[in-house]
Amino acid sequence: MQLGELDRQDGRPPYRQIADHLRSAIDGGDLRPGDRLPSEAELTRHYSVARMTARQAIQELRTEGRVVAEHGRGVFVRMPAPVRRLASDRFARKHRDAGQAAFLAEADKAGVRPSVDQIEISRTTPPTDVRERLRLSDDERVAVRSRRYLADDRPIEVATSFLPLTIAEGTAILEANTGPGGIYARLEETGHVLDHFVEEVTARMPTADERRRLDLPDGVPVLVVVRTAYDTAGTPVEVCDTVKAAPAYVLEYDVPAR
Repeated sequence: MQLGELDRQDGRPPYRQIADHLRSAIDGGDLRPGDRLPSEAELTRHYSVARMTARQAIQELRTEGRVVAEHGRGVFVRMPAPVRRLASDRFARKHRDAGQAAFLAEADKAGVRPSVDQIEISRTTPPTDVRERLRLSDDERVAVRSRRYLADDRPIEVATSFLPLTIAEGTAILEANTGPGGIYARLEETGHVLDHFVEEVTARMPTADERRRLDLPDGVPVLVVVRTAYDTAGTPVEVCDTVKAAPAYVLEYDVPAR
């Protein structure tokens, strides 16, 4: 790639100008995903700046999540996460009838290979916000399913489902493999036919544990989707708290104008 030159009349500090040059090279395709950036030593020589200035420029791009450092190898343009477009019909009964949970249905549509790991199952007293969403009394317990989803072996989301223990106990919901159609198929088998879902979507920076589990570089935000499932009687039967790597998702909603 061709590196630019510093403009000494520019009011921006040199490290920001260098970062802009590298950013433009990435956006313009001169530096492609997986390509190695010029080293600190190379940037120092080319721009005639201190090594700390070159380091600040690279750190700027690391903070934005555009590049990742690999110990002993250098700094590389980050490989893009597989993008999954989450359509509003992803929880439709047709997918459960076909034996597909929502994640499998969406992965199939996106053309990526899905997998699930870090499955943890427990029974506990729910957090206050979950208890209120599920309309449980103070002494009622819930079944908890935590798992991590991967697309083409890259982690893209961590999900934790909370279900009233009175519903989940004795079902495959409390087993590692919930069977064809996933949790929602098992819920409907108990007589809780699903009617609709309510989702709340927010964005924030990840915690240290989320950054580790999702393999996120510094500066990359997450989407938090809290979904409550209701049956045809209007009873909330599940709360799912999902943390998604923001670059891996497009949320799509089909909202009727009536």
